[in-house]
Amino acid sequence: MSLQERLRLLRMKSLYYGVLLAMVTTLSLSFVVFRAISDRMEKSAIDPVYDRFDELQLESARNALKSGGSQALKDYLTSLDRILGASSHSIHYLLDSNGIDLVSGDDRAFLLPPPPAVKWRIHEGNHWIVSHGSKDRRYWFAAVGPLDRPHIWTFLPYYFLVIGATGLLCWLASAGVVSPIRKIAASIALFGQGNLSVRVHTERQDEIGQLGRSFNQMAERLQRLIVSERRLLGDISHELRSPLARLKFAVKLARTSADSHAALDRIERDVDRITSLVADIVEITFLEGDPAVQGTGILRTGDIVDEVIRDCSVEAEIRGCRIALNGRLGGEILGNRELLRRAIENVLRNGIRYAPEESAVDVSIAEDCCTANIAIRDYGPGVPEDTLARIFDPFFRVEGARDSTGGGSGLGLSIAKRAVQVHHGTIVAENALPGLRVQISIPLLTQLIPR
Repeated sequence: MSLQERLRLLRMKSLYYGVLLAMVTTLSLSFVVFRAISDRMEKSAIDPVYDRFDELQLESARNALKSGGSQALKDYLTSLDRILGASSHSIHYLLDSNGIDLVSGDDRAFLLPPPPAVKWRIHEGNHWIVSHGSKDRRYWFAAVGPLDRPHIWTFLPYYFLVIGATGLLCWLASAGVVSPIRKIAASIALFGQGNLSVRVHTERQDEIGQLGRSFNQMAERLQRLIVSERRLLGDISHELRSPLARLKFAVKLARTSADSHAALDRIERDVDRITSLVADIVEITFLEGDPAVQGTGILRTGDIVDEVIRDCSVEAEIRGCRIALNGRLGGEILGNRELLRRAIENVLRNGIRYAPEESAVDVSIAEDCCTANIAIRDYGPGVPEDTLARIFDPFFRVEGARDSTGGGSGLGLSIAKRAVQVHHGTIVAENALPGLRVQISIPLLTQLIPR
């Protein structure tokens, strides 16, 4: 076992011990608090009742002495011993101011409290003593009995019950808190070791469940970024290989060919292609970050669509097609104007590129209470169904019907998808038979501002 694993295990164990310590501390504090409450209740509610009862017995004993003498007092005290001392083995006395027993004449001053107290309840040795004096201090009612201390075996079952309850609570706490945290920690460790597909499976709705879901969201985004970066690097190396090879060949040709202008034209085309590719790569890398917080403002979607259509109309005329706008957008969105313009423009230029001559590229715009919807459709050959889901991948170009000779780096739709996602929207494509329809949906500003 490595040092790191040992430290992690020690930290896990310390959390178990922390739970146990918290339970024991809680029980101890509860015992102290309950004992304090019990003592307070005894002094404020129970002792006054006993004091009044002792005062009643004192008055009854004194009346027996006055009415019947020592014999009547003895009979009364004997009845008290028989009735009240049956369970506690207590003996009751009536004493004078000096502590002399008024029945037997014995000196029992040790049962009286020290002056100026007029009553007490104490434990002395193995006995308990209760004394209560009259208001004139001439008579004292006293009782004494053995202090019955319960044997330890009397409470042993309760001790085991407390220990068992503490152990059960610790186990429940560990199962409900420590074990899920350990699973999340293990998942994070696996993710850190390169297993990007690991996720935390939890249905809990508390803070631990929120921690697991937050990790899943983070892992999902990191996996997407890492996989996208790896794929992008591979695609970049593949896409740059061909123009660089042609550029190298054109340079050699320019040195040896009699027609240097043709060679230079080829070099210029390849340089332009590489420049466009690098610009697209820079833009898609920028979109992989968090551009949502850069240049954000309140935008009118309809104005952006009108601007894109004006910019693309010349290209459509050159290719022998036209742009047909249907509908109207009046709502506002929160976003980056340039990113959203590029997203719509890339989709529209893609439609113009594959639109047949003398056909139209339909731009249908509409909005509901929640979203602004922009649908762009051409009447070209469409996309094979088995590759339809991949047209938004970087550098993906459909071979055959929508071949790669049409121009472009294969990043236009990928840039559009990322720009739309930055605005919390969606973009989907479907074959319209004929042609391809791309639907863009962007949440309106009223949906993004909490009420």
